[in-house]
Amino acid sequence: MPCHLRLFNSTRPIAVPPRPGVESSTERPYSPDTIATGESLSSRGSGLHPLLTQNQPSSDTLLDDSIRDLLPLLRSQDSHYITAHIHARPYLLTAGDTLRLPFQMAGVVPGDILRLNRASNIGSRDFTLRGAPYIDERFFECRARVMGVEAEPMRIKEKTKRRQRRVKTVRSKHRYTVLKISELKVNSPESVEI
Repeated sequence: MPCHLRLFNSTRPIAVPPRPGVESSTERPYSPDTIATGESLSSRGSGLHPLLTQNQPSSDTLLDDSIRDLLPLLRSQDSHYITAHIHARPYLLTAGDTLRLPFQMAGVVPGDILRLNRASNIGSRDFTLRGAPYIDERFFECRARVMGVEAEPMRIKEKTKRRQRRVKTVRSKHRYTVLKISELKVNSPESVEI
């Protein structure tokens, strides 16, 4: 199987139990024929693993009754926190926080507004909404403004080997992107279902 058609970097195929009411098909979920013809995976009715499709929001997805009942309660709370993931690292944030990333983010300039759409938890003092692994991005809006780039002082380290006179000087000066969380809000169930 070509590398660009794989879903995970594993050699074992994903075994999916057949769902009741869906006729079984003998073709693979990602065969070259379906990609070449542009056939939709959801229209074929193949038994895809639920983890492969849960992070893709669609407008026809209906909310669970418990989420529909409890989302307004979470929304009515005063202040919210979020566990946002940037490059698979979790950061616990609230509105107004300043976040110094442990790397320099490429392609951004000071003043840019970024939307953080990967979150595993959103909560308040009384309620918490947890994702498995992430929460659908339609439930919340979290925006961060790029404040600038910080640089640490130049570090100089002398490296040498035993019984040799040569000394190698290594210089390093790391740069970090600084973000400020400008907006964090939980959307209403009516706006999610639209």
